[in-house]
Amino acid sequence: MPPPPDGRTFLGDRIRVADPPLGAGWPHARAVCQGGQRRVSHAPLPLLFPLLRQGGRVNLQPGIPQLLSVIAPCRNEREHIVAFCANVAAMQLPHGWQIEVLIADGASDDGTRELLGDWCAKDARFQMTDNPQRIVSPGLNRCIVQSRGEIIVRLDIHSEYASDYFVQCVNTLARTGADNVGGAWHAEGRTPMQKAVAAAFQSPWVAGGALSRNLEYEGEVDTVYLGCWPRATFAKVGGFDEQLVRNQDDEHNLRLKKSGGRIWQSKTIRSTYFPRGKLPLVFKQYSQYGYWKPFVMKKHGQAAALRHLVPAVFVVALLVALVLAFTVAAWPLGLLVGAYACLLMLALWGMRSQLEPGMATRVIGVIAAYHFGYGWGSLCGWRDVLLGRGPQPQWGALTR
Repeated sequence: MPPPPDGRTFLGDRIRVADPPLGAGWPHARAVCQGGQRRVSHAPLPLLFPLLRQGGRVNLQPGIPQLLSVIAPCRNEREHIVAFCANVAAMQLPHGWQIEVLIADGASDDGTRELLGDWCAKDARFQMTDNPQRIVSPGLNRCIVQSRGEIIVRLDIHSEYASDYFVQCVNTLARTGADNVGGAWHAEGRTPMQKAVAAAFQSPWVAGGALSRNLEYEGEVDTVYLGCWPRATFAKVGGFDEQLVRNQDDEHNLRLKKSGGRIWQSKTIRSTYFPRGKLPLVFKQYSQYGYWKPFVMKKHGQAAALRHLVPAVFVVALLVALVLAFTVAAWPLGLLVGAYACLLMLALWGMRSQLEPGMATRVIGVIAAYHFGYGWGSLCGWRDVLLGRGPQPQWGALTR
């Protein structure tokens, strides 16, 4: 008999953690108030933490039934943190469920910590923990270790969530039996440039046909936006790889798939992502995505998908054409630039119903920033991989 739609019988035969759990009885970090701020105390992290961050198989402590653990990393999010907390606090929960919200702050110095502390002080469901490494993976892992729920949901500070987001996550886990579920990656903008970034973000000329941008798709996927996992998933495949500044979610999902796990994208799990609103930041963000992808491929012996290779090939062709233009002939450069201009016109034509007056020029710049950024980053990443070098520090800088 299938479980009821509110997911109340979800735990029955799916969430099983080995008994006895490794390190049973370890103290969890406690939320305390200090100087008007509610935050997580500096209790020692469980000994399983090194295993979790290295992607090792671990036995997490069993989760509390019908407790949903929400995890989110943040750094310098003064403009967004209060709206995020208000959005999460107002969301519906499945019948009989409770929630805890763990936010890993990466040493914010713009007032985010004070605002978050004030919120935690008035809502005991929210907790702040320190993430001294400042990047996403360590923050997520610290939240996972300190979480207590049988289901763990990752959120992003720069997104807004439908009121039934948590309900649909739990229901989708229950009806599919998947090891990770999520919704499509839908972008919108508020400022003129952010709207252009969002329009390009949804275009197949940028996404390359990725199912994660298909708002109507329902079914199995290789990776999914954000994520919602039974606690046992992390006991099975470990946490997020802390060596990766970007692509840590893709790598974790790849590890999950290789272990025989299933990932499901549901059109009922709805959220809206608000992207970066400045062209240089878009370029830097996507150059980082491109740079870190080869390291994921190397780690797993994974072949690159065509959509990951095309930007790098284009950048190489452009560099060669530039050299030829100054040494031999200019026509290869003219041919390449003309072909790319045609591609941009096709992209604009495909997006014409989404474009507001005056947006076309901005969208052209955004698409170029996506392509050149990802392509240049990929080339630099492959250079370091093929030379046997580790990731270079300059590719770990924050892009917000």
